[in-house]
Parts: sequence; structure tokens; C-alpha cells
Amino acid sequence: MATPVLTPDNPFAAPWSLPYGLPDFAAVHTEHLRPALEAGMAQQRQEWDRIATRPELATVANTLDALESSGALLTRVEHVFHTLVSSVGTDELRDIEAEYAPRLAEHADALWLDDRIHDRLRELAGATHDDETAWVLNRYLTRYERSGIGLDAAGRSRLRHLNAQITALQTQFAQRVVSGLEAAAVPVADAELSGLAESTISGLQQAAADRGQGGALVTLGLPTAQPIVGQAPDRGLRQRVHIASVSRGTGPDTASDTRQIVLELARIRAERAELLGFAHHADYVAQGATAKTADAVTGMLGQLAGPAVRNARQEADELEQALQRDEPGASLQAWDWAFYADRVRQDRYSFDEGALRPYLELDRVIHDGVFYAAEQLYGITFTRREDLQGYADRVRVYEVFEADGTGLGLFVADYYAREGKRGGAWMHHLVDGSGLLDRRPVVVNNLNINRPGPGEPTLLTWDEVITAFHEFGHALHGLFADSRYPSVSGTSVPRDFVEFPSQVNEMWAWHPQVLARFARHHATGESMPAELLDRLRQSQSFGEGFATTEYLAAALLDQAWHRLTPDEVPTQANEVEAFEARALDEHGLAYPLVPPRYRTTYFNHTFGGGYDAGYYSYIWSEVLDADTVDWFRQEASENEDGGLNRAAGQRFRDALLSRGHSQDPLDSYRDLRGRDPIIDPLLRRRGLHS
Repeated sequence: MATPVLTPDNPFAAPWSLPYGLPDFAAVHTEHLRPALEAGMAQQRQEWDRIATRPELATVANTLDALESSGALLTRVEHVFHTLVSSVGTDELRDIEAEYAPRLAEHADALWLDDRIHDRLRELAGATHDDETAWVLNRYLTRYERSGIGLDAAGRSRLRHLNAQITALQTQFAQRVVSGLEAAAVPVADAELSGLAESTISGLQQAAADRGQGGALVTLGLPTAQPIVGQAPDRGLRQRVHIASVSRGTGPDTASDTRQIVLELARIRAERAELLGFAHHADYVAQGATAKTADAVTGMLGQLAGPAVRNARQEADELEQALQRDEPGASLQAWDWAFYADRVRQDRYSFDEGALRPYLELDRVIHDGVFYAAEQLYGITFTRREDLQGYADRVRVYEVFEADGTGLGLFVADYYAREGKRGGAWMHHLVDGSGLLDRRPVVVNNLNINRPGPGEPTLLTWDEVITAFHEFGHALHGLFADSRYPSVSGTSVPRDFVEFPSQVNEMWAWHPQVLARFARHHATGESMPAELLDRLRQSQSFGEGFATTEYLAAALLDQAWHRLTPDEVPTQANEVEAFEARALDEHGLAYPLVPPRYRTTYFNHTFGGGYDAGYYSYIWSEVLDADTVDWFRQEASENEDGGLNRAAGQRFRDALLSRGHSQDPLDSYRDLRGRDPIIDPLLRRRGLHS
């Protein structure tokens, strides 16, 4: 069968000519995507066939290197396609995604169930190779085993069917979550705006205007907790927003009801795990990560649950007292928590989080905070490339340079929310760095900050500042990629390791030298008052009970759904909420005042794919993070700059950030620390020591 050939007017027909291979988004139109995907899959299948049928003995060059070099067209198309789907998200793009997601899963199966290529890789395994080649070769062989190469013909046929179903269902779930976010937006009456900051009111009015409406509108983010609930004095508004948030995905709007998809996904994932020889999907996932077993995951999470809930209940007692000073006899509800937590922080620490925002303007946070810390640690610099376009309005492109002026790659910043963009924050690649392919990385950071009114500054919450530093930690992991093979480049590490570098990067938001640069009043340029900074620091320990409990509830809920056998999965949509309640109760986390960070019906991390049975990764990685922060503090005791120095940064870059998955990530960690990670720093950080 002839390979589809793209016509010259299709922008994917040739490699991108822009610097670093940045896609020419201005040239890409929706009608280009389908033919490019078809041609990309067909071309890579031909490349795989050539590898499989070569008459000469397998060598690294003709087999492993050839595999890693294959699919250049498809890679270009997929990077652009997935960027547009997640960050622009029109109905037409979603239709293409729904159509091609199972096709792409089938395409991947064509490689991982190809005995001919598997046999050639096994031939290579008997030879001596350099460390990275040996490691990547072993990863390929392990992936083949985990992908079902040992199954008979009937088993492989069933596996292909299950993989296509899983991909299709994940796509449907993710799309319904976006629909649910849009449908759940809460109109705000004029009277309900009383007591809100002017910048907040402006943002709500702009959100309404962006949808062609008058008045003000609360648009929701992915997590259960919505920022406005912590800011609104009007209790009725807080309640309406909270209920809108936790009700997502449950109907009656069938376009956003996700419950039946959840059940089908849980059952099919369980069936696939059994087919591949695992007790359940959670064990399948853990074996491919650093955790190795699901029991290790639930054991670690379980030991944290009891202390976390105890702390949360103690916090709730204080919050209820504050509520009753306003409304005698009232009982604390989930929609009161964030508002009165801020009130208690104000009372205890004389701290008002709203007072921070005038000092946290987006551009200054990024340029004088996020970028500055990276410059001090790693010697890199950033130059805005206004000649290079992103894929949407307000997307910025920066060129990143090494200390000697050598180009390192591109950083693309997409900080604002827009209709169709999926909620939350994330990092992804447009180009993967690779020595084999002589490519420098192009990485993207995505946030969902509400756009201010015309001519007004973008003022952040402290949580949004931390998120910006966090996502840039992922970006650094991608930018510093120094591996030969693209499949192990940068962030291509196990799920329960990938959050580690990004969590470490959060520490620099607190560093006095960094704070002094970015925490300045947007109008006057005055530094944030020292007493406000002190109160911010002191207040951070308050609320750890809530934060840990809501996170653990989501992580253990994710595990509960994925420890089921196919026969144990409920069958009716109206059973989803009951299963969730039982799972939380079983782990001692059924605390109505602190709902899970993500409830089942909008848990996109796990049912939209990517972190299925892997949401535990954040706290698993935080063990390494907290231990590494201690290492930087040891550097601080030896250097007056508090660890913000080139020597410490270079060591962290060389030992960890540059390695990607070119060796066992825990070996990379040992290279940095000289030992295995310990949990004590995490317990201290979260106030969970007995």
C-alpha cells in the first residue's frame, strides 16, 4: 500500500524552519491535521518495517538508533495537535482527537507487538554497550514485556482492542471535564461582589465579557477548591461555587456526565492488567515506576492519612469559632473552610493574603523571580523573541542561552485561561532534546490565570506564584536534557519521579534574594514590607492538615478505583458516589469538611490519562524533594547566598536535571545525595511527626 504523501501546501510536509524547530503555528489550520496524522503513521510503519526486515545482523545503528529516529513527521504533528487540543480546544479539534486517539493507540501497538523488532533488540542485548545504550535497550525490552509481547494471538487481539478502548474513553472523559468546567460557571449578582478586591471583581467581569455576557462570572478551575471561595465574604456565593465545583460530572447535563466513562475505564484497565499478568491496574502502574508495588504506595499514603486528618480536625475547630463570631450558631461547612482559614491566618499572624496581590504582578514574578533564580543557579539567560509566534493570543516565546552564549532552547509561556483550554497547570514539549537527532528542546508552561480588565495588571495569588515556579521546574528538566536518545530525554522519567525537580524549584519562590526582586508593588515598585513577608512565612504552617488531607483523599481514591478486578467494578453510574464514599471511609479520609482535591467525576489526572493509579506521585516525589531542599540548605550553611549559587545549581543540573531517564532515576538521586532518600524531612514539612 502506497504511503500517503502530504501536498506541499501542508505545513507539516517538511521540518519546521523556525529556530529550534518551533512549529509555525500561524501556518497550521485544522484541515492540515488529519492528512498529516495519516501520513505520519504510515511513514513510521514503513520505517519500522525496514528495521524489522533488514537482512544484516542487528546493530545499535540499524535497530536501536533507527527506532529512536523513526516517526519524525508523526512527532511533529502530534506535538502540535496535542498542544492545540489542550490549550485551544475547539469543537473541531476535539472531534479530531476523539477520532484519532484510538488510531494512535493502535499505531503504538504495531510496534510493541512486533516480534521481528523485539527479536532484533534481544540480539543486541547480548552485546556490550555504553551505559546509556544498555539502559535504553533494557527499557525497550521491558516495555515489550509490559506491552504484551508474550501473549498468544488471541490475547494480543484482545489487548489491541482494550488499548483502543482505553484511549478513546480517556479522550471522552477529558473532553467532558472541559465541558463540565464551562457549564459549571457561576453568574455573580452585583450584591455578591461586596467585599471582594477590585482586581478580583475586574477579573470576574472580564470572564463574563470573554463569554459575551454582562455582569460578572466565576469560571472554575480543575480542583475542587476554587480561589473565589477563599475570597468572597458572601456565604451564599461561596456555597454556590463550591456545590457547582463538586457536582461536576454527575449530570443532569449528559454532555458533561463522566460517571459511566469512569466505570468503563476502571473495568477495562483492570481487564488489561489481568491479561498482562498483574493483580490489578495499580500494580501494573507501580511496577513500571520507582514504587514497584501498589502495596508500597498505599502503605506510604496510609501512614500519612491519620495524622493529616487529626491536624485537619484541629484546624476546623479554630475555623468554626471564627465563623460563629460572624454567625452565632452556624456550623462550619466545606465552602467556609478557605475563607475562614484566611480569617484565622489574619487573626493569628495579622496576615491578609489579599494584601500580597499588589506585590505579585505576573511579569515581575516571571522575569525577576522565576527567571532570576534560574539565572543564579544555572547561569542561563532569557531573551524575549517577539518575532516568534505562539499558538494563541498572549503566548510568549523566550530563547534560553547558556552562560557562554550558546543557545539552549526555547521556553514558551502560556499563562492565561481561555475558553476551550483545559484547566490546571502543566508543562509539555514541542521539541524533545536529543543528541542522536541533534535537537535542542522547546518546552511549554501552561497556567490558567484569569485575564484582568483592559489596562490592568495581572496580580497573582501566592498559590499561583508557587505554581509558576513549580511548572518552571518541569521546564528546566526539559531544557537541560542531555541524553542521546529522545525516548529518555528530560521529563521522560517515571511518573512518581517526574514531579520531584518541579517541587524542588518551588523553594526558590521563598528565597530572600529572589523574593526581594519580584515581590514589589505593581504601581510604586516598593518592596513588599518585611513584616508582611514574615507573616507570610509564619502562616504557611497553618493549613497543612487541610492540604495533606485533600491530597491524600484524591490519591487514595485513585488507588481504590485501580485496585479493583473487572468483576469488582460497579456497573451503574449512580454507584460512583457510593464507591467513592466507601473508599474514603475505609482509609479514614471521609471528612466532609475536606473533600478530595479531585472527586472521581472530574479527576482528569487519573481518568483523562497520564496519572492513572499514579496520583500518589506528588507526595512520593515530595519525599525526594524535601530531602533535597535539606541538601540545598546545607549548601546555605556553607554559602552566604543561601544555596542560590552556581556550584549548587550545577551539581543539581549535572546529577539530576540533565540525566532524564538515561539511567535509573534513583541512581541519579544517589549521585546527588550520596544515599537513598529519607522521609523525615517530609514529615517535618507537613507537620506529621508524632
